[in-house]
Amino acid sequence: MKDNFESSARLSNHPDAVVVRFAGDSGDGMQLTGGQFTLSSALAGNDFSTFPDFPAEIRAPQGTTFGVSAFQVNFGSSDIETAGDQPDVLIAMNPAALKTNVGDLRPGGLVIADTGEFGQRNLAKAGYTVSPIDDNSLARWQVLAFDISALTLEAVKPFGLGNKEALRCKNMWTLGLSLWMFDRDRAPLIAWLQDKFAKNPVLADANIAALNAGHAYGETAEIGGPLRQWTVDAASVEPGYYRTITGGESLSLGLVAGARLAGLDLFLGSYPITPASPILHALARLKEFGVTSFQAEDEIAAIGAAIGASYAGQLGVTSSSGPGIALKGEAIGLAIITELPLVIVNSQRGGPSTGLPTKTEQSDLYQAIYGRNGDAPLVVLSTSSPTDCFDVAIEAVRLATQFMTPVMLLTDGYIANAAQPWLVPDMDDYEPFPVVFHTEAPAEGKFNPYQRDAETLKRVWVKPGTPGLTHRIGGIEKGFDTGNINYEAANHQKMTDTRANKILGIANHIPDQDIDQGAAGGKLVVVGWGSTYGPIRKAVEAARARGLDVSHIHIRYLWPLPKNLGDLLKSFDKILVPEMNTGQLKTVLRDQYLVDAKPLNKVSGQPFKIAEIEAAIDAELARKG
Repeated sequence: MKDNFESSARLSNHPDAVVVRFAGDSGDGMQLTGGQFTLSSALAGNDFSTFPDFPAEIRAPQGTTFGVSAFQVNFGSSDIETAGDQPDVLIAMNPAALKTNVGDLRPGGLVIADTGEFGQRNLAKAGYTVSPIDDNSLARWQVLAFDISALTLEAVKPFGLGNKEALRCKNMWTLGLSLWMFDRDRAPLIAWLQDKFAKNPVLADANIAALNAGHAYGETAEIGGPLRQWTVDAASVEPGYYRTITGGESLSLGLVAGARLAGLDLFLGSYPITPASPILHALARLKEFGVTSFQAEDEIAAIGAAIGASYAGQLGVTSSSGPGIALKGEAIGLAIITELPLVIVNSQRGGPSTGLPTKTEQSDLYQAIYGRNGDAPLVVLSTSSPTDCFDVAIEAVRLATQFMTPVMLLTDGYIANAAQPWLVPDMDDYEPFPVVFHTEAPAEGKFNPYQRDAETLKRVWVKPGTPGLTHRIGGIEKGFDTGNINYEAANHQKMTDTRANKILGIANHIPDQDIDQGAAGGKLVVVGWGSTYGPIRKAVEAARARGLDVSHIHIRYLWPLPKNLGDLLKSFDKILVPEMNTGQLKTVLRDQYLVDAKPLNKVSGQPFKIAEIEAAIDAELARKG
């Protein structure tokens, strides 16, 4: 009763925020439906965060549980940092979608189900012996079940589509009903459909008819009870020009902006892999900004081409996910020993090996910091949200070009595919960091490509063909004073130390670690990195509202770590580190600062829930010692 009451209160006619999940077969267009519903949320002025969740199979057998595709959006008039712990509304297009998702629904939440798909064959595929709509197993929730399939067929009947093609319009019927439920304007979606199907006006008209029919059903059905309208007010946000952006798009724009601030053209060498492919897709569309995109035959060729571009005087970029980064390992070492600027984007996913290609994880931190043969340090940064990707990408370009080093930028599947409203920045607010190529030939003797800046230890960058500066670099160790091949023990010690000290010295050129919430010093600090930012922030916010002594630190610079981080951590009695791995940042912090950091680990392929972290905060503060 209590759960149902709380859910009803949350889903009053005027809630602050609502979480809706669309779920269906991977051919039902759930990602498209969710994306367009997100667009309507943006146009309504809501703050929002999304979570697309889809199977690894390109086309799993229809009606099976492992073929279910889902899209969750949390939208509201308040500050939204996550896609929501639990859906308030679940729209299930078939039994498999219901079975795999209904357990996440908030008690007392609303299920909308298409009974047209609940035949015996589909029920059996989902593992049901009887329909859950009829056996009282959904009693914890409000249920609205009707034949969406039949209603869609009726709506598009005038357009002469075949049965299979007509049923593809079901997602638009469902979207129309959803727009009515949350008092949204259909006009932008109609315009989008007309543009999408401009070459096939019959399909455009059929989908528009289905959209309108779903909306009309909400207006006229008079079912009452769970089928009603909710109004979610616009969020109070900083004035400016906003757009909806995914992490992949944001990161791509940031790379281009960074290249512009450095005064360089950008070369992307990449090979398609989930969930990194959106970066290749986005950059391929930005040729007018000095971007060359190259889809190589494999991961090794992709990074090799990017290194070649950096040697030639462009910004080399390569992107992949964990398995591809493993293949690039030797070439990353080549970029380190040649000391060329290179941005390496790792969109992390569940592993090891092929693992969980479409699920999220943070298990590549060891790989980023340590995962190469020899002592091969580089800079490691992480993004905390889709909108944060833009600024982190610019910072990756700055550090790569100003310190002549590869930089690994860690994002993950959740960030790459999720969307948020983004306040488009004024680029005049960004300080340029133009590259200065070395052009001065030595007065006598041969040019040494490893001559260094005394303060930063970065070597000079010379474009091939510069008069008087003919040079060679490569993977064999070079002499510190000459740049020639050198196998001497003392020289290798000196070059290894120099490369390491160059990277460690970058700590003098990055900001000190700040505290996201709370004070410096206290009973407990929750330390995170990457996409755990949203749930940690909300959990700490809730804990502090209850009077608990807890702070939040979120780390962007993972190597080298900020100079003040050790002292900051030692000012707290306890340290809790939530990670979507088995404790990698926890181990790094213990190693670097000898602090007793405690792990909170999750490797389910799903993001942390706010409630999980809040419960861990309570447990840690209650723990003695």
